[in-house]
Amino acid sequence: MDSKQRPIIILKKKAGHGGHHGGAWKVAYADFVTAMMALFIVLWLLNTSKQIQEAVGGYFRDPNGTAKKLGSNVAGAGENFLLTKDDMPKLKDQLQRAIHQMNDFDKIKNQIEITVTPEGLRIELLESASGTFFKSGSPQLNVDGRELLKTMAVELGKLPNKISIEGHTDSKLYAASGSYGNWELSADRANAARRLMQANGLGPTQVTQVRGFADQRLRKLDNPLDPSNRRISLIVQYVVVNPEDDAKPPAANDQKKSEEKTSPPPTNDPIRKN
Repeated sequence: MDSKQRPIIILKKKAGHGGHHGGAWKVAYADFVTAMMALFIVLWLLNTSKQIQEAVGGYFRDPNGTAKKLGSNVAGAGENFLLTKDDMPKLKDQLQRAIHQMNDFDKIKNQIEITVTPEGLRIELLESASGTFFKSGSPQLNVDGRELLKTMAVELGKLPNKISIEGHTDSKLYAASGSYGNWELSADRANAARRLMQANGLGPTQVTQVRGFADQRLRKLDNPLDPSNRRISLIVQYVVVNPEDDAKPPAANDQKKSEEKTSPPPTNDPIRKN
């Protein structure tokens, strides 16, 4: 066949995309995200309490030991760190700020007393002659009492600290006849406060005691009939941050020193009995 009659064949190569770019960009992006996360964690730690900073630092030094000592394995809400005696003034300020946000605060501000005591942070809800938090002669909470206890429950529910609730009356004889009197009324009011608070934020195991004292612990001894003797008391109990330290055997030097003493070392103050 003549070369001039041969068909002309044109080969076209399909243009494709460039070669695979590789995964280097993914590594760089992951490093960037990690760096940003570390930055945010550092900024968060700078604005947290001293307890949290010590706990985080201690965890990286000794994960197992820190979990046992600083309460990170304690069931509870919020920061999950035990509040000691030194922290109670801060808790007092926090509660006072929350109470100031309540409706009709001016009406009840003189009936709320928060003090730091040897047994813990004591929150007193004082009754007035007309009844501030409870209906007169009844364990039923009124509107102000319910709102205040709900506010307290939200704030105290953030803590792992245990709570005691007490009911008190004045020395006036209960008006109702029969077997129901000041003992029953004080206990029923304390229990009514417990039920409401546990339904609105307080942990199911936070309350360790519900006690009714009738008129046996008057707030004003010189005036047993004063309305402020009728009150509900919430006690946020102190805790020991490192209870395991008390159970550890003494070191050799400490043991030797204790043997040289003629009298035994002082023990902790006994718990006050009712």
